[in-house]
Formats: sequence, structure tokens, C-alpha cells
Amino acid sequence: MRLSIIVPALDEAGGIAGSLAPLQPLRRQGHEVIVVDGGSNDGTAALAAPLADRVIAVQRGRAIQMNAGASLASGDALLFLHADTRLPDKAPALIAQALQHRAWGRFDVRIEGRSSWLSLIGASMNLRSRLTGIATGDQAIFATRAAFEAAGGYPDQPLMEDIELSTRLKRLGPPASLDARVVTSGRRWETHGVWRTILLMWRLRFDYWRGVPAARLISRYHPES
Repeated sequence: MRLSIIVPALDEAGGIAGSLAPLQPLRRQGHEVIVVDGGSNDGTAALAAPLADRVIAVQRGRAIQMNAGASLASGDALLFLHADTRLPDKAPALIAQALQHRAWGRFDVRIEGRSSWLSLIGASMNLRSRLTGIATGDQAIFATRAAFEAAGGYPDQPLMEDIELSTRLKRLGPPASLDARVVTSGRRWETHGVWRTILLMWRLRFDYWRGVPAARLISRYHPES
């Protein structure tokens, strides 16, 4: 199985090379890395170019960026990997095995950072995902190309796109919930405050569940936008 790894990025110059470096052995094995830049102003695209099979620029927005990458992908399966997230060892083999029995799936996650609360947050995310069948973008969602297309891709919305995609994919079948852990940065939690961020995300999820449009929620997620 050939994997297309799609990495959305925005102003990641400080870390994009470090994020893409672990993917180079996978490229040598024949897997594909596509970086989709959302209009960075710090040279992210230029830094990513030597470390990816394709780098494209599109309008800002994770859903837009990931759909754009998927439309160009040539692999048998798609893996959506945030720029600040690292895959576990043997990730392609784990995905290939999982997709023999499921149409889609995700990894468990470990959040990296200084706060001791981050390990508990990661464990809570993993448990919630197993109970609900809903994955977050931090868990590196993967799917067969057929399943992603049957689900209609990521919805055209600025927030909660991972929840909506998971909901659509669940209609095709339950996810493969892999115990292997991706490692993602805890910078958002630590920058904005761990508990403040947790409470904000709970409120946003609750409001989305009760029908508040994602376009209205985004101003609370990014108050500066």
C-alpha cells in the first residue's frame, strides 16, 4: 500500500524542517509527502520544498488545505498529519494492516510539553475518541481514498472539520483506533493556558453539537481573526 501523507502548514518556518525530516525514510520507501501551505509569510514553503514530493499553496484553512492535498495525492490511502505532529515507528505498516479491516482510522496521541496536565489531556482525548468513534486532527486521521471520497472529503468550514469528517466516515464503518501514539506539540495549551484551552474547547464542541455554525465559533477559537 502506498501512502500519501498530507501536511497542512501555516507559518511553520521554525519547525517544518524538523517535522518533515522523520518522513524522509518513508519517501525512500515509496510513500508520498505533500505539504499544503496556507499562505505563510515566513518562508515555510521554501523550507519544505526539498523535503516533500510536492509543495502547493492554497487559501488558508485546514479543511481547504487538506482537501487540496488529497486531490493531488497518488497514494492508495491518505494520512492527514499536522505540521507539529510526529508519527510513531512503522506507521505505514500499522495503517496498511488497519485498512485491511477498516475504511479509516486514527492513532492515539501523546501531547508533548512542559505541563504535567498534558499527559492527562492526551489520555482523555484517546478515551473519548474510543468511546465516540470521533477523531481529532491531532490523532493523524487516515483513510482509504475510496472512503475519503465517499465521505465527501473535509467539509468546507473553518473549525471542527475533523469532527465533521469523522462523523461522515463513521457512516461507512467504525474507525481503526490504533494504540500506537503520534506525538503532537502542546504549544497551544501552554501558550493560552492549559485549563483555559480545555474549557474553551469543551464549550466550542458543545456549541457545535447543539448546532452553532463553525463560522461563528472560529472567532472564539482565534479571537484575533
